[in-house]
Amino acid sequence: MATTKIQITCALLLIGLVLLGQEGMESAVAACPQFCLDVAYVTCPSSGSEQLPARCNCCMTPAGCTLHLSDGTQQTC
Repeated sequence: MATTKIQITCALLLIGLVLLGQEGMESAVAACPQFCLDVAYVTCPSSGSEQLPARCNCCMTPAGCTLHLSDGTQQTC
């Protein structure tokens, strides 16, 4: 009887660890949109006012940079 209780306890602990591990992995995954904007150029604080080559969207651009779209609008990443 004692062996059965130990086995059940170990199984529950193992299931709990697996569930906790999966929860931590979900927060590390980020979705990247599969579309390209019509970007003319990119500017970043680290490069000053230098116009950098166009990137598809914010997923492919460092955080804090700004996408300057062909229609004159901007999107900050």
